[in-house]
Amino acid sequence: MSTEGSTKAVVAALAANLGIGVTKFGAWALTGASSMLAEAIHSVADSGNQILLLVGARKARKEATPDHPFGYSRYRYYFAFLVAVILFTLGGLFALYEAWHKFMHPEPIESWHWVPVVVLLIAMGLEGASFRTAVRESNKIRGTQSWPTFIRRSRSPELPVVLLEDFGALIGLTFALFGVSMTLATGDGRWDAAGTAMIGVLLVCIALVLARETREMLLGESATEEDVAAIRGALAEAGYPDVIHLRTVHLGPEDILVTAKVGAGAHETLAAVSARTNDAEARIRAAVPAVRLIFIEPDVRRTGPLPADTPHGTGPDTPGGSTASA
Repeated sequence: MSTEGSTKAVVAALAANLGIGVTKFGAWALTGASSMLAEAIHSVADSGNQILLLVGARKARKEATPDHPFGYSRYRYYFAFLVAVILFTLGGLFALYEAWHKFMHPEPIESWHWVPVVVLLIAMGLEGASFRTAVRESNKIRGTQSWPTFIRRSRSPELPVVLLEDFGALIGLTFALFGVSMTLATGDGRWDAAGTAMIGVLLVCIALVLARETREMLLGESATEEDVAAIRGALAEAGYPDVIHLRTVHLGPEDILVTAKVGAGAHETLAAVSARTNDAEARIRAAVPAVRLIFIEPDVRRTGPLPADTPHGTGPDTPGGSTASA
């Protein structure tokens, strides 16, 4: 995942949301339409979200310290989780409250009838431009994956967040346009409340999806299947085709930790094993540049039943045997 591409998509979304938010607040002040207020708060929430993503990316670049020896890469995951919380609380719940309030006390749009429609159409154009940027940057790394699969498997939080936010914004603008148009056509403010309620439900659903995905990132996800295959291939090329077990975890989007126990010859010298291990590390970093930390343990595989004191759950990479330290 390119940090530059992620930042470009976030900045484009921030610029669009700042401009859109100002015009939505102006339209709400002139017309009193609750759909416009809900969309204005939506834009404010999205702007705050993008600022949080940029702050997280900056903090993630801090150097490792004795207290945080693996660095601060997970700041990007933490701030992405905050995005989901803010989108849920500030955006979704406020829109639902405003919808309930307007449904109980419906008001028609009595002046500046054309303003909300024009503002919403302009906002759709700006959001569409931001969404196009996010799609273009995502396509550089998405490959043949479907969009749901890309969002689910991505180890970088920024692009999935911006994609979901922009997509949700376009759908939300459609709901707002529906509510405003029906209110103008019928004079019944409950249509405006209905559009606002749909915006609220949409934002809550997007926030829940984001929270679930960023939760997995915070817990620590393994490298992708493609990266794991590349790591195994690098080990084999270095002379370690017998991988007893391999564990990977994303400390950050571009920061992978690799631990591997590999089979070595029982009579190899320490110098030979050391040279081969150094070669394996170099090959792994060349194959998967995101790998930062590597711990390789050469062992001697023994055939036969496991000793009685060997704990269960040694892993799927230890079929029919155990190891002894070289």
